[in-house]
Amino acid sequence: MALTLLGQQNPLASPAEQLKILGGTTSCPPFETQLDRIGLLPLRATGITVLQLNVGKLCNQICKHCHVDAGPDRTESMSRETAEQCIQALAKTDIPTVDITGGAPELNPNFRWLIEQAHSLGRHVLDRCNLSVLLLPSQADLGEFLAKHRVEVVASLPSYQAGQTNAQRGAGIFEKSIEALRLLNRLGYGQPDSGLLLNLVYNPTGAFLPPKQEAIEAQFRKELLAKQGVSFNHLYTITNMPISRFLEFLLESGNYEQYMERLANAFNPSAAASVMCRHTISVSWDGRLYDCDFNQMLDLPVDQRKPAHIRDFDPVQLAQRQIVTNNHCYGCTAGAGSSCGGAVTA
Repeated sequence: MALTLLGQQNPLASPAEQLKILGGTTSCPPFETQLDRIGLLPLRATGITVLQLNVGKLCNQICKHCHVDAGPDRTESMSRETAEQCIQALAKTDIPTVDITGGAPELNPNFRWLIEQAHSLGRHVLDRCNLSVLLLPSQADLGEFLAKHRVEVVASLPSYQAGQTNAQRGAGIFEKSIEALRLLNRLGYGQPDSGLLLNLVYNPTGAFLPPKQEAIEAQFRKELLAKQGVSFNHLYTITNMPISRFLEFLLESGNYEQYMERLANAFNPSAAASVMCRHTISVSWDGRLYDCDFNQMLDLPVDQRKPAHIRDFDPVQLAQRQIVTNNHCYGCTAGAGSSCGGAVTA
């Protein structure tokens, strides 16, 4: 099934069509078969320690691997009403971490309000930042705001080399990313004893599994410090998920079946037991609830027997829910595993 060309918005393949492609994969068994084999079917949540808020699909970049299909032309955006419902739900729980993502989450008009409210509740806040957004004229004071509220910055950087980064994220993005990293360093991010966490995210630039997280982190640290004068705390490796634009790339390049087979052959029972959906709940821009951001993009909502919208948030029920799975879940269970916090096993 053909998808639209890279960089175009609103791909022709709907979430349902993508699920059909995933379900028709011949190179690997259904994901649930693997879970059953290791005694994890049905997969269940173990609690909720992360409330992840996807505040919209508007972004100042168009990245080839983006599972959100985000870009400058997207109009989906979390409203103040939904943002208030998120904070009301958070206040009723002891969930320690709020993870704000997008798109470029900073472009949502309620982004700073969400951080202020979560910070006032004593929660740790993460901003999943594409770095170049820090250089927009409208965001001139963004770095200072993030530092003031002790927000952890989780920044995407696919390579310490300009060519690979620009190929995945757009012309000139590497140079902007380095400028933004230097800005964050000047504010104390990534510096010893500052308490301001700056973590990088690495996605492979092709149909490959990420390398060992410790090894690639050491390589990034050496290269960025020596050549760019940039420092950071940690680097997370995240497997490219076979959905949206990356699924399109796999199909158009003829690598889809091979990539799915690679993921399936690397299935790791320890990673499956530690997948992030077991302790995360994901809220979409319109308030609907999902097990993870990937399920959100495939329109696979939480277990239908549980609350489906943030206004009806019930932490007890949701902390015991059955996780909705499909073949894209192989991406989180291959090798050392993959999560929003990087590898899940050593």
